[in-house]
Amino acid sequence: MSNAFVLDHNKNPLNPVHPARARLLLSSGKAAVYRRYPFTIVLKRVVEKPEVQPLRLKLDPGSKTTGIALVNDANDKVIFAAELSHRGQTIKASLDRRRALRRGRRQRKTRYRKSRWQNRRRKPGWLPTSLESRLANILTWVRRLCQYASIVALSQELVKFDPQLLDNPDIAGIEYQQGKLAGYEVRAFLLEKWNRTCAYCGKQDIPLQVEHIQARANGGTNRASNLTLACQPCNKAKDTFPIEVFLANKPEVLTRLLAQAKRPLKDAAAVNATRYALLERLQAVGLPVECGTGGLTKYNRTQRGLPKSHWLDAACVGKRTPEVLHVKGVVPLLMTATGHGSRQMCRVDRYGFPRGRAKQAKKVSGFQTGDMIKAVVTSGKKVGTYVGRVAVRSTGSFNLTTEQGTIQGIRSRFCQPVHRSDGYGYRYGASFPLPQEGTPLSSPRLKGQGAPEAEVR
Repeated sequence: MSNAFVLDHNKNPLNPVHPARARLLLSSGKAAVYRRYPFTIVLKRVVEKPEVQPLRLKLDPGSKTTGIALVNDANDKVIFAAELSHRGQTIKASLDRRRALRRGRRQRKTRYRKSRWQNRRRKPGWLPTSLESRLANILTWVRRLCQYASIVALSQELVKFDPQLLDNPDIAGIEYQQGKLAGYEVRAFLLEKWNRTCAYCGKQDIPLQVEHIQARANGGTNRASNLTLACQPCNKAKDTFPIEVFLANKPEVLTRLLAQAKRPLKDAAAVNATRYALLERLQAVGLPVECGTGGLTKYNRTQRGLPKSHWLDAACVGKRTPEVLHVKGVVPLLMTATGHGSRQMCRVDRYGFPRGRAKQAKKVSGFQTGDMIKAVVTSGKKVGTYVGRVAVRSTGSFNLTTEQGTIQGIRSRFCQPVHRSDGYGYRYGASFPLPQEGTPLSSPRLKGQGAPEAEVR
């Protein structure tokens, strides 16, 4: 794994140490385990006037995954590496389901809840919940790592995507102000584009409905490239089926539709919307923040012959990247945001009515869902030792999710806590492989490509 963090008796950060050194301190009784993820030990004595080396925390923010690297600028070593997976799309899906249920209740008047969106005011700098969660995850880990290591500076990749250029590489000049719908309404645009014809059966001169090629329930968007026209029978028959399944017997129609469909630009939009908000919040931490472009990150990575990954991109962020990065043996910690549970009191059926009982106590026998535990089963059909994330039940029979799969029916008496739930799931990735002679690890440098300038704020 990466180096272990060390705290003194007063919980002040010291220099991280090699895992072998941490094991020696633990076995000799000079230290105790303070935290499992990331692995941190606390000494049982006070260190007088410690010589602590300053470290730089580097971030490569992404829509789905953020790379994190802790670099020692003095010896050019990567001390700690991690990849943080966000749950923005999960949050958006949950909000969509809640909105659908409330709208259904209002239509049926089974449970009236007046819409309140007109009464609310958004504060300056407001971001959607799915984007706010991404920033909260990054800031959480910045503050945590500042508690475990002597971080004196931050580096952030301040990347900017051009969605129109991603959609049309040949766009230029005034075309930026003239999108596909310039001078059209959406329905009129679709009627002209599809020649007033049902895209699935080919019928004309009948009432047509706006249809999503990739259903919104499956992650589709309202972009013009994802919209088509369909008659009511075809629209109802397709429902939320994937277009490949619905048109499996019509390969020609499927080919024509897929040519019109384009990849959604949700990820680029999420990064664009949060980049300056993240910069402002990092500056509020009180440490100097260095900003680098995406082109500079790629330049640094290719110049050092490193493969593409989130944590290696983070290690190459900014102009202060060492000429030689020592990454041998670094094992990234893969962190997945899981949240702290749901506030919904009970599950509901497809009509919005309660299904089952209200939630019981959050903790059962001292454990709660999300805890990392070690189960040593000594009797029964599941004899063995298992380590993973637990899902508790009021009966005391737990489910344990390990890297090999889910083990059901583990009794609470066999469980020992390893790491209490903190809203994240943990596992370790693969260690960095040693480069082989003559084997290129990344794309070659483009001829004439210079190093872009970094910006310090």
